[in-house]
Amino acid sequence: MTGESQPDPFAGHPDWQLDPPRPLVPTPATMTGQLRGRRVLIGLPGHGWRSDLRADEKVVQGSRTYVPVMSEGEWYRAEAEQTEIFAPLVPVERVWVEEYGVAGISLPADDIASRLVSLDEPARRTPVPALDAPSLSGRRVVRMRDEGSEERELRAVTELHTNAQGDVCARVTTELDWYRWGWSGHVPRTLEVLVHRLWVE
Repeated sequence: MTGESQPDPFAGHPDWQLDPPRPLVPTPATMTGQLRGRRVLIGLPGHGWRSDLRADEKVVQGSRTYVPVMSEGEWYRAEAEQTEIFAPLVPVERVWVEEYGVAGISLPADDIASRLVSLDEPARRTPVPALDAPSLSGRRVVRMRDEGSEERELRAVTELHTNAQGDVCARVTTELDWYRWGWSGHVPRTLEVLVHRLWVE
């Protein structure tokens, strides 16, 4: 009948959960379009990789293509204060863009063999439930909303703790407020997120 509440078919089934966040899949910058503001990694196959960087649009000089790359903190400050900053030019073939892959079930890696990666490209990163992460403060995190969408570009500002209601949670803030905290000293606005809705990138 209209107006009567229907029972929740998912009630009492804790194993029916939302999908985990999508993994991060590094993609060569030569295979992507617009780069401004994108999160990137730089490095050389067989040598190593540096992350937590942001890119600007590609620049062509002579016959070479470069990508202006800066630290994430500098990028946020330049955007917030509308200032110019120095951005080194990195050859495009040494730049990889963080793209989102397809969400799937992530199984814990208990043996060393399952954790080994190829040095030919940056490793893909599968988000880990906050409950399984060894630490949270300062880490990039993903908040899963009730309807299943992802909220990214967040940083954890606390470890797991119990709130006044006895729920296990952590407090997070936007990355802009996280970096602003460092350059200005202003304490960021934070949001309390329950542990089952929080993942570490």
